This record gives sequence, structure tokens and C-alpha cells, in this order.
Amino acid sequence: MKRNITIAGAGLVGSLCALYMSKRGFNVSVYERRNDLRAELITAGKSINLALSERGWSALKKVGADKDVKKIAIPMYKRIMHDSHGNLSEQAYGNPGQAIYSVSRAELNAIMMEMAEKNGVNIHCNQKCIDIDFEKTSATFEDTNTLRQKTVTSDLIIGADGAFSAVRSQMIKRKRHQFSQHYIEHAYKELLIPANEDGTHKLEKNALHIWPRGNFMLIALPNLDGSYTCTLFAPFEGKDSFKELCDRERIQTYFKKVFPDFTTLLPDLTEQFFTNPTSSLALMRTYPWHVNDKALLIGDAAHATAPFYGQGMNCGFEDCRVLDELLDKYENNFENCFKEFSKVRKPDSDGMQDLSMQNFIVMRDKTADPKFLIQKKVEQKFAQRYPDKWIPLYSIVSFTNISYADAWNIGMKQEKLMQTIMENPNITEIWDSDEIMEEMLRLI
Repeated sequence: MKRNITIAGAGLVGSLCALYMSKRGFNVSVYERRNDLRAELITAGKSINLALSERGWSALKKVGADKDVKKIAIPMYKRIMHDSHGNLSEQAYGNPGQAIYSVSRAELNAIMMEMAEKNGVNIHCNQKCIDIDFEKTSATFEDTNTLRQKTVTSDLIIGADGAFSAVRSQMIKRKRHQFSQHYIEHAYKELLIPANEDGTHKLEKNALHIWPRGNFMLIALPNLDGSYTCTLFAPFEGKDSFKELCDRERIQTYFKKVFPDFTTLLPDLTEQFFTNPTSSLALMRTYPWHVNDKALLIGDAAHATAPFYGQGMNCGFEDCRVLDELLDKYENNFENCFKEFSKVRKPDSDGMQDLSMQNFIVMRDKTADPKFLIQKKVEQKFAQRYPDKWIPLYSIVSFTNISYADAWNIGMKQEKLMQTIMENPNITEIWDSDEIMEEMLRLI
């Protein structure tokens, strides 16, 4: 007899997980708190863009979703840094041809939902999860329009309901699971650079643009319609904070001084600034991720993070692939599978969150440091000469499926070695020399 799966959340990870589970032959029903986004598809620029990299692609390929997603993805081969005078510098993300991909969250979500439904998944929208009974494997949902409640019993409940997961809340409340929530001091606000009148991009298309400014930064990712989805990350309070940007004059003065070339690209900057919300950022950790063979957390419900490595979605998609592999390994024995899933994915998600916060410092501060850019060039040259001895940390995270935990450990060792290399007083003149390559080989 087919087993019945209830998934809370039809977001990116919930929809992909539903596709995986349905392909395993399970009966899958998904309950989503919000409206069906396909009926009112959010246009580009209204929802934060995402950076899709190898881990995400690997998970999509396994269920045949990569071809459709490729149609809405824009390759970004490099970062382009904009200094306070409008001067540009750039840094390749990897070897020639390697890229991370800008995708619209809403369009990607719609593709995942469509594929899941075509594979037999039932998606119910406007259904808010209000209670879980783990002993009975039942979930109670409330219709957000009619307020009517219904209880659904199944063989498994999967919580893919995001950072403020109702399923996780019930695990904490009823099963005393560990949980921590850490809000960072920075917030974010989205802005939109419109396309040129002919639909072309105002900035170089195949790149992620960064305006690094020390304790804060602005980034821009390209959209297919020629626009750019931009995100300002700044402290809530203090110098150069959102609290200071409280009127039209201060906003105009701030942007003209700090982001002069950016300001000319947005004719309605102040209107956007006042209209679009200022949102907080938090890291959430919990353990374990399961209750026996009854319930399981996946994606942001298990490991919500800050967006600074572009790995939140990729890690959630990787959850789906790893879960599928463990279900194969344990021949669909849920309890054994979930024990190992919690055990192996927890350190990986912790590593991913640590990497994200470290990369925030890199993006907002170090990408404006000429010496840091030289360090990255040294690493890239060495990696190309000795690919079996060195993969730069960014490449490990973005272009391989090496575990996040291992990536973090490798990255820390690499950074220690590179600090020794960068102490060379003539490094800016001889970084490209055989002498530096031989020194790195010796230190390894």
C-alpha cells in the first residue's frame, strides 16, 4: 500500500521535496499558508533573487527539473565591484565557464509547483498549519479565508514551512527539541533598477554587482526582463543605518555620497525606499530535525540562514537530494533514514551558516581591498596549476557537492596558509611568479 506524505509549505524546498517524494511512489499532499503564487505571479524585482549553484543544480537534475529552470536562469561569471567614485574592478567566481545563476524566486517556485502537480502531487493553498499530533501523525490546518479547520492524518509529516516553521514550533513545544534564533544587527531592503527603454540591462548582465562599503553594502542581480533586483544591507541603528535614513533629503544625500553611480540608475529611488519594507535577518538552528518516523524538517525550517553566500536555497535543495539517497540506502525505512539525515545534515547546515556570515564580511569589506583581490588571484592561479591540491573555498561551496562542514574546515586551513603567503612584503609585485607558487606548494 502506498504511503501518504503531508508536506507543510509549497515554497521552493517544499515543492521540490514533494516532487522527490512523488517520484518515489508516495501519495503526496502539500499545504501552503499563502495564496497560489502562480495565479498572481510576482514580477521580477518584487521578490529577492536567488543564486543557484552546483548543489542546487545537482538536486534539480536528479528529478529532471534542470532543463526548465535553465530557461529562467542568467549565468553570473564574476563579481563586479563598484567603489565610492564609480570605478569598477572584477573577480571571477571560478575557472573560465563556471558561473552561479540568478533566478527569480517566484518563477522558480512556479516551475517546481507545476512539476510536482504533473507528477501527481496535490497542492492546497491558503492552509495554515496550526497544530501537529506526532503520535497520530496528524496535522491540523486552518483555511485562511473561511477559518475552517481540518485535520489530515498521514504516514509522515514534512515541515518545509520556512524560517518560522509551525512544524518546528510543535517539535520544540511537544518534544523539547533544541532551538536557537540569532538576529544579526543588519537589515535589508530591496530596490529595483529598471531596464533600458529597449529592454536591455543598464549594467553588465552576466555578473553580480557589489557596492562594498565596510559595514554595509548593496548588491544587484540581473533579471531576464533587463531589470536588476538590488538589496541594500545596512545596520538597523547607528552610523549609515536604516534608522538614519528617515526622510527624502537624507536618503538622497546618503545615496549620492555612498553609491553615486547606483543613484543615477533609479529615477524613483526615494519612492522605492519608502514603499519597500525594511526586513530583518536571522540564523535559526534546531536539533534533532525529526520525530521518530513521524515527522521531519527540511530547508529553512531546519536551518534558516542569512543570504550572504547564496546557499539557503541550494542547501535546502541539497536536503532533498540527500534525503532521497538515504531513503534508497534504508529502503524507505523512515526512522533509520531520518536518524542519519539529522545526524549528517546538522553539521553541514551549521557550516553553511558559518560560511554565510563569513562571506558577509568578504562581500561588504574585503572585496574593496586590493590586497584581498590579489590573494584571490594567487589562489585561483595555484588552483589551476595544481587542481588536485587546491580548490578555493568559494569554488568548493559553489561548484562542488563537498559537504559544507568539510568546506568550512578546508577554508580555515587555506586562509591560515594564505595569510603566511600574503605576509611577503613584495606580494603585490610578485604574486604571479613561480616563486609564490613554489612557496604555496611547500607550505601545503
